Amino acid sequence: MDNWLDMLRANYNWSLVDRIDTYQQKFIQGEYCDIKTKSIACPLTCCAVKFGASGESWRDNGKKRSAGEIQITALPELKKARPWYKDIDSTVLQQNIKRLDKAFENFFDGRGFPKFKNRSTMRSFTFTTGVKVDGNKIYLPKLRWMRFYNSRPIPTAFKIKSVTVRKKADGYYVSIRIEDTNVPVFPVKSNSEINTVVGLDMGLGKLVYCSDGSVIDIPRFATNKKTKRLQRILGRRVSRKNKHSHSRRKAQQKLSLFQHRIATKREAHQWQVAKKIIKKADAIALEDLNISGMMKRCKPKYDEKTGRFLPNGRVLNVLCLGQLQMLPGMR
Repeated sequence: MDNWLDMLRANYNWSLVDRIDTYQQKFIQGEYCDIKTKSIACPLTCCAVKFGASGESWRDNGKKRSAGEIQITALPELKKARPWYKDIDSTVLQQNIKRLDKAFENFFDGRGFPKFKNRSTMRSFTFTTGVKVDGNKIYLPKLRWMRFYNSRPIPTAFKIKSVTVRKKADGYYVSIRIEDTNVPVFPVKSNSEINTVVGLDMGLGKLVYCSDGSVIDIPRFATNKKTKRLQRILGRRVSRKNKHSHSRRKAQQKLSLFQHRIATKREAHQWQVAKKIIKKADAIALEDLNISGMMKRCKPKYDEKTGRFLPNGRVLNVLCLGQLQMLPGMR
């Protein structure tokens, strides 16, 4: 599985370079005149373009393929040129290209441009077919049967849609997505059936203020004195080791495992708090507040004529944050 992650990372980065080169050649560099033949030539040598070096640009029905579909059709040529990619399941390679498609969709929606993957950001792969579960054993194509901790058994009527294998600091985890079209929609209570309501307000000094007067404290798993000291010691040990050395990798692994334990405690605490809240009442009312936006510093406003500062709403933000910290609950 470690080898798979290395090869998938290389394939992802190559596909991203291929699309960047396609854009540069097609929309920026454009056509040019060949000196010898004195004819217009177009230097389109990438995979994700028509008449490229590899990949089929058109379907049998005459419709043009997208960039991701062209790169998926080029996977057999990749396996011929790089035989070691035959050890990876074909659906895993296809999902790797679709992950790049999703990154470009996010970019077109206004998010950041897709970035190249490294060992810390490429830590998972997905199967879509061929997965079987039998008790505490799971079968993954090309990886065969292996034991795993089955935290929740899969009902017999459900169908496995996809399986994601994710590498974390303390080992590999398996996420199984299941589906059953026969399951009815979860029933929603009518207003006449709701007898009790609890209101929740997020605070800064406390985690949640409840309308019944109860308060849930912030656990501070990562910001208490002992944890901060241990994290500072482990980080110092990493910085003292030589870069790209085996000892530095071992020290980084210890730091990552320490941070993973903190994240596990925080996630478990969130589930415990959610279970405690849903037992309070039949319905829950939440306040729609942008806490992160309220904590940001407002941009200064200037008077164009005099150059003096104008009110920018910072005082209102400070007053709202102060009220969130002082209010014992919502009534």
